Amino acid sequence: MAPDIIIDYQEESYKNKTKDFIHHFPGYTKDYFVSLFPIITWIHRYNVQWLVRDLIAGITVGIVIVPQSMGYAKLAMLSPEYGLYTAFIGLCVYCLFATSKDISIGPTAVMSLLVGQTVTRVTSDNPNITGPQIAVALSLMAGVIAMFIGLIRLGILVDFIPGPAIAGFMTGSALTITVGQWPKLFGITGINTQDAAYLIFGNFFKGLPRTKLDAAFGLIGLVWLYGIRYTCQVLGKRYPKYEKHLFYFSIMRNGLLVVFGTLIAFLINIGQTTSPISILKTVPAGFRAMHVPFIDGEILSAVASSLPSSVIILILEHVAIAKSFGRINDYQINPDQEIIAIGFTNIWASFFGAYPSTGSFSRTAIKARSGVKTPIAGIFSALVVLLALYALTPAFYFISDAILSAVVIHAVADLVSGPAYIMRLARVSLWELFIFVSAVIITFFTSVEYGIYTSLCLSLVVLLFRIARPSFSALKRIPLAISSNKDSKDSKDIKDSKDEQHYLYVPESHPSLGKLVEDLPRGILMCRIEESFTYPNSSFVSDKIIQYAKSNTRRHGQTPSKSDRAWNDDSVDDGSRDKLPVLHALIIDFTSVNSLDSSGLQSIVDVHNTLNRYSGHHVEFHFVNVIQPSIRSSLIVAGFGTQPRESLSTDKKVQIIQQEMLPVVPASSDGPQQHPQQDMDAYPREKDTERVDISHPSNDDDDTVSSASSHSIPLPKDRYPFFHWSADEAVHAAVITLLSRDEDIPQP
Repeated sequence: MAPDIIIDYQEESYKNKTKDFIHHFPGYTKDYFVSLFPIITWIHRYNVQWLVRDLIAGITVGIVIVPQSMGYAKLAMLSPEYGLYTAFIGLCVYCLFATSKDISIGPTAVMSLLVGQTVTRVTSDNPNITGPQIAVALSLMAGVIAMFIGLIRLGILVDFIPGPAIAGFMTGSALTITVGQWPKLFGITGINTQDAAYLIFGNFFKGLPRTKLDAAFGLIGLVWLYGIRYTCQVLGKRYPKYEKHLFYFSIMRNGLLVVFGTLIAFLINIGQTTSPISILKTVPAGFRAMHVPFIDGEILSAVASSLPSSVIILILEHVAIAKSFGRINDYQINPDQEIIAIGFTNIWASFFGAYPSTGSFSRTAIKARSGVKTPIAGIFSALVVLLALYALTPAFYFISDAILSAVVIHAVADLVSGPAYIMRLARVSLWELFIFVSAVIITFFTSVEYGIYTSLCLSLVVLLFRIARPSFSALKRIPLAISSNKDSKDSKDIKDSKDEQHYLYVPESHPSLGKLVEDLPRGILMCRIEESFTYPNSSFVSDKIIQYAKSNTRRHGQTPSKSDRAWNDDSVDDGSRDKLPVLHALIIDFTSVNSLDSSGLQSIVDVHNTLNRYSGHHVEFHFVNVIQPSIRSSLIVAGFGTQPRESLSTDKKVQIIQQEMLPVVPASSDGPQQHPQQDMDAYPREKDTERVDISHPSNDDDDTVSSASSHSIPLPKDRYPFFHWSADEAVHAAVITLLSRDEDIPQP
């Protein structure tokens, strides 16, 4: 006969935990500082093959980032060179702290839009503060905050923001940026492109009669960008042999557009005193804005309102992209380390006059597809930017603003979540669809800051609502068919297996199996809590349990008269409840409960006291699948592991003890007196009580056990008789105590 396995946990004292932590503290410290520089763990394996792949990917991204960064700088209401400063620093520094090989840090559309809106707001209120000062202040302060969050390992905060919230404000920002670039695309002046997108939309159509030659550059540029990408994709599928060559040619479409557009702009300006189109004009060579950041109280107070949204964008956009490409390319990133990388990059960038930068989706996708092997590829991209800063700035003079607007529109179009995403999201979660749509609408009609705050607040509200109002299921059972072993030659095995009936426990409201369920034995109820039992939901869950128990059982004894009934008892005495049984045991499935705090524990105690009074005797509380040792310990502290088993005791007069585990307000000496909590050692454990054998016959049959796997074990038993590892076992234990009562529950 296989021996019983008794489950118990030996609690580790805080003293031992402290000693263990102190003993391992030097190792923890070493691991922490090593984790700050992940490059140490892989740089010694760097080889020539990786170098070639990184060189190709780096140059490819560099060709893309030069025109994009200048266009984004214009979006941020800064001169084009500030976009190049931002791109250079992000590409150089990131490799020291990176845990993602694909991410390309630099100016992004959403961050540039936020900086532009901040510059417009601050300069209108404080004309003595310049745009570069605002950009540097945002970069430094956002970097400091982000680095602090990463150093103290608070990257877990990112997990509280769902994907649809991020997609919502990114989609809204992309639409806002696109509409904001239309006036430049058509050469229409006199429109404030930092207004809300709907105002720009209306003013754009009002200003269409003022369209200039810029429209030819802009529209032809858009046709070129989308035409080349689509053509290369089609040809790549048709001719897989040349797919790689077509990909690299497609990536060069931005650079080729800028080169040929600049050449044409130069030609049409020959002999002209004023340019017929809007052009960049002089772009200073080198790092002209390099200095120690100067931030006084006036600047800090001016940008303070934009700091929270800046930090949120830095972290969310970067970590979301890093996680996405980590999943695609089968590696894991460290969110805390990525946040440190963003923070340090922006702190360092502020000394070069750069504005806030983070991970770029479009350039990261290009970098990944180019076959990048390590983060060092960013250095090669930085060299391309450096070349542009020192050698190509004279050629930037005739770059058309319309062409840069076409580049920006083409880049941000990929950030828009299309109809397919919306349809899938609607089928998955209507609440998340509501968050997504709200973020898009608010961003489009107000600003990116309000869009971010809206999406975050709605996400937290939905999260808290789900925690505070979890699903509660009343369980019933379905008999399972017994499958006999056709290969068995011993008919006794089959006979024994038929004596053991197993059940499937499902919610009585289950859409498919609900019509097949049957009741548990009279006086026994079972329910399941579908969420951790904590203070936000403790009252709700306890009310659900009490309501469920009272609706399926009757009060002990006769229904009190009107004069004796409690003031808040609105039950109706119509005689139908006399057919219901008196509650004997309540079985609670704790499979989904991962946390139990003091409020949740007190709620279970309150439910127990309420049902004891309602039933007129001690109601057994059985707990199934209590996986967490800490939850089990809390239940034992409350006395649920050592409940009085009144039906197996010689003394049938079991006192119903009302208790408050952790009173918020101390008991008044003049008020009702509470009985002190009995120490759990005052109750005998299972080994000292009359043992109830709840093992199944198959566990006692040597032949049956031998037919199972060599690694199979009998169903474990807990040291305390009210904790179980299967619902069948819990029902079986409750039935035994029910049948052993001296007096049966009166039948109607």
